[in-house]
Amino acid sequence: MNQICSIPLVQHRFLISATPVCYFDEVQGPGFQRARSTEAKHLREVAILDAARRLGAERGIRQVTLTEIAQEVGMHKSALLRYFETREEIFLRLTAEAWREWSGALRAELEMLTSPSPAAVAAVFAGTLASRGSFCDLLAQAPLNLERNVSVEVVRAFKLVPLGEVDAIALMVRSLLPTLSGPDAVDLIASATSLSGAFWQMATPGPEIAALYRNDPRLSHAVVDVELCVQRLLTALIHGMLAQAPGAASVVH
Repeated sequence: MNQICSIPLVQHRFLISATPVCYFDEVQGPGFQRARSTEAKHLREVAILDAARRLGAERGIRQVTLTEIAQEVGMHKSALLRYFETREEIFLRLTAEAWREWSGALRAELEMLTSPSPAAVAAVFAGTLASRGSFCDLLAQAPLNLERNVSVEVVRAFKLVPLGEVDAIALMVRSLLPTLSGPDAVDLIASATSLSGAFWQMATPGPEIAALYRNDPRLSHAVVDVELCVQRLLTALIHGMLAQAPGAASVVH
C-alpha cells in the first residue's frame, strides 16, 4: 500500500504551523481523478456545490458534514479541501447563489404588480421566500454558523453578494411604494429574510417533534405557516413605515 502526502500543506485553524495531510491512495472514490486544468477544477467545484445542495435540501444544512459531501462527489475529504476550506464555505457559496436567484425572481414578480399595495408587496416577498425552503434554511444558518468557521476574505466575498442584491431589491420596492424611504426599504428586506429563516426552522422540526405538534392540541400553535406569518407581519410593517413617512396623509390598503 503506497502512502501519499498531499501538497500543498493544509493550515489547520487552531495550529500555528502547517501540517501535511496524509492519506492512502485507495481512499478516493472509484474512477476519481484529480482536476488539473482550470476548467476541470471549476467543474469539480460545481459538482461539490451541487452535492451539498442536494444533501442540504434532503436533510437540512445542519445535518450535512464535509465527509458526506465528499462521499457524494466520490472523493476523500482531504481532496475536497483543495477546493473549499470548510463545509461552511461551501454553504456560504450556496447562500450567495440563492440570494442572486431569489432577488431576480422577487424583482420580476414585483414588477408585474398592477396594484402595488403594502399587502401585495408583502405577499410577493412571503410567497417567493416560502417557496424556497433551502434558501430559508441558509438564511438562518449563515449568521449563526456559516460565517464562523471561514476566513475573513470568504465572509467578505459572501457579504458583498447580498449587499448588491439588497440595493437592487430596495430600488424596485421604492419604485412601487415611492414614499418608502431607502432605510425603510432595506429594513423591509432584512425583516423578510430574517423572519423567513426563523419561521422555516420552526416549521421544519424533526419527524418526532412534528408528530408531537400534530397530535397534541395544546401545541398546535407551534405548527407554523411560513408564508402566512411572513405576509401578515410584512404587511403590518409596511403600513407602519408608510404611516410614519414625512407628509403621509393616509396609508394605502
